[in-house]
Amino acid sequence: MAYPDDLLSEQEHVVVHSHPHFKMLIFPTLAFLVTLGAGSWLAILAKDAGSPWNTVGLIAIAVVALVLIVWLFLAPLVRWRTTHFIVTTDRLIAREGVLKRTGIDIPMGRINSVQFEHGLLDRVFGCGTLIIESASDEPLRFEDIPHVEKVHTVIYREVNDNPYDDYRPGTQQQTTPLPPQGGGHPPRGERRR
Repeated sequence: MAYPDDLLSEQEHVVVHSHPHFKMLIFPTLAFLVTLGAGSWLAILAKDAGSPWNTVGLIAIAVVALVLIVWLFLAPLVRWRTTHFIVTTDRLIAREGVLKRTGIDIPMGRINSVQFEHGLLDRVFGCGTLIIESASDEPLRFEDIPHVEKVHTVIYREVNDNPYDDYRPGTQQQTTPLPPQGGGHPPRGERRR
């Protein structure tokens, strides 16, 4: 799902739009599978009960399984789907929540530093934590960002807006050497032998 263009300013473009890494859905998926397995096993046992109790047992098992699936699987799935991390040409946007929606916008000019960290498990999954230090008191931590190193680089480039380090995928990078500063030696390849 793309970020709505009508919420962007006139010359603003989305550079990165992602949800948290799917890693946060591993335990909810396991809970879903365990609930289905246990519910099926208990339903088979309940069928062997006496006449009025087998129906009561099946209804109780179905209600408990439904509550567990909604609480342990569907709620985290909806929370994952409604959490957005967006980097535009002008700002960094974070939105999350279903019933109570929260969000933060940080203008690129206010970002002081960008850091990332990822442990061994995060590196296996290809995600990590992005730490943004801005004009606010505390650094902001964004957990489970997919391809955190690439996002880190994109934000750094958007913040610094240096024309010499702009990266455009699919094009060959041509660099022109800067002129020597302060009358030093000529570049290594241009020295006389």
